[in-house]
Amino acid sequence: MIGAMSGHNRWTKIKHKKEASDSKKSKLWTKLIKELTVSARVGGGDADGNPRLRAAVDKARGVNMPNDTIDRAIKKGTGDLEGVSYEEFNYEVFGPGGTAVLVEVMTDNRNRTAGEIRSLITRHGGNLGASGSVSYMFKKQGLIVYEKAVVDEDKVTDLAIELGADDVRAEGESLVVVTEPKAFEAIRDGLKKGGLPEPLSAEVTMVPQNTVKLVGKEAEGAVKLVAALEDNDDVQNVYSNMDVDDAVLESVG
Repeated sequence: MIGAMSGHNRWTKIKHKKEASDSKKSKLWTKLIKELTVSARVGGGDADGNPRLRAAVDKARGVNMPNDTIDRAIKKGTGDLEGVSYEEFNYEVFGPGGTAVLVEVMTDNRNRTAGEIRSLITRHGGNLGASGSVSYMFKKQGLIVYEKAVVDEDKVTDLAIELGADDVRAEGESLVVVTEPKAFEAIRDGLKKGGLPEPLSAEVTMVPQNTVKLVGKEAEGAVKLVAALEDNDDVQNVYSNMDVDDAVLESVG
């Protein structure tokens, strides 16, 4: 499992670097606005009573989205403002080297998006899997990641376990606190109240339970497939169980 987490976290770091550029930031904002709208439509516009919306608001604020933009997106979801109706569905994909890729989509035009996604998958050497063929390889978990150099490992471990975390794992230069999705917010906030600095990242995500180590052309192909899918405007999230070297992630990502 440490290998699975490690691959996941390396890819997350590359994504965060990519998202820093203006064009990527604009694309990220578009995806977050969709998530805010759908979260509000599904669970109501009160973030205190809607964990999914609260997570979306936190993420939007984390990338400096203005409050009025956030409020507008929520009002479109609750029907206070006119908005677009989005549909959510997943694609389960087998990528180069037998990697598993889970793709979460949010779109206002299912037929258009389906055509685009199928074309991307084929072009990058992937195959569409049947429903359930990939999703079982992932588990929804909260991950709170700290830079090892700026925290006391014993303090993080003691505090996290006391707050009810499932596990604390050292991975390279990072320290990862693993939680159940329902406990994620309470543990994240509890760690902050306990005097820990802001984490490098904190999110509820789909974590691969096993990874596939790839090298050479297969590694390059798998990273290109995931990057191309993430670049699509209607794709909200992409999760993969690939484990490739940092050099490949950097060069392709």
